[in-house]
Amino acid sequence: MSLHGKRKEIYKYEAPWTVYAMNWSVRPDKRFRLALGSFVEEYNNKVQLVGLEEESSEFVCRNTFDHPYPTTKIMWIPDTKGVYPDLLATSGDYLRIWRVSDTETRLECLLNNNKNSDFCAPLTSFDWNEVDPNLLGTSSIDTTCTIWGLETGQVLGRVNLVSGHVKTQLIAHDKEVYDIAFSRAGGGRDMFASVGADGSVRMFDLRHLEHSTIIYEDPQHHPLLRLCWNKQDPNYLATMAMDGMEVVILDVRVPCTPVARLNNHRACVNGIAWAPHSSCHICTAGKVLPNLREGLHAAHYLCHASLGLWSSKHSSPH
Repeated sequence: MSLHGKRKEIYKYEAPWTVYAMNWSVRPDKRFRLALGSFVEEYNNKVQLVGLEEESSEFVCRNTFDHPYPTTKIMWIPDTKGVYPDLLATSGDYLRIWRVSDTETRLECLLNNNKNSDFCAPLTSFDWNEVDPNLLGTSSIDTTCTIWGLETGQVLGRVNLVSGHVKTQLIAHDKEVYDIAFSRAGGGRDMFASVGADGSVRMFDLRHLEHSTIIYEDPQHHPLLRLCWNKQDPNYLATMAMDGMEVVILDVRVPCTPVARLNNHRACVNGIAWAPHSSCHICTAGKVLPNLREGLHAAHYLCHASLGLWSSKHSSPH
């Protein structure tokens, strides 16, 4: 609290390296906790766990651990009730699951579905199923998506090791797959979508993997880099193309016909996030141009989107 009895409105933390991946923890007993992944162009990279000291109103580093290569994505287990072990997942060369404690962070398991080769196809992204945290999905440059089953030891306080296995692997696209995300439709467990270098958005159902639905194809076949499902209305999702200055809003009930194209940016978009509290609000993050006016314009997006990440703890737009 400040001398005037008011909370700060802006909190700042400076990492010792360029931050590429970040994610908020949603555990009720670990408020205001972030995981940050470094982007260093060498093998040795870092992950930092950062928490808010509420008395001093400052973010401080709680823990730092080594990570091979930069993390392409980082996620805390989507455990809003605090009944699962405190787990963190990272993607890069492999999918890694880490167990976090107050004193250390240790690797619980490394998930590799290509054990017959000394080489691996790097993972571009992954998603952790919010309805069933025992499910994770990864996307890879080898054109596949893999759904992993995780045994997490659901009794709070258990010390057994976390393990995982491949539930299914499918060729999702004709080229590299750049992102994957589970949908809340149909109970929120079985449906997911992916985007890739072939310029398409495809939707899959774990109960019927013999076919998929093409929701959208970029008219110029530009690679699609990210997708994000609406958190309140699972009929809607957003996607963006490589070096594109707009975000495309799609309705799965009307495939291949965008509902809207959000084109307020004047430089390439690099992050999108739907609000957790509203089906009508979405934030986009874009590259800041050197021009002052454009810089302020893009900074407005960055301020609200936090690099494309909207905190579920503070969902009211200002």
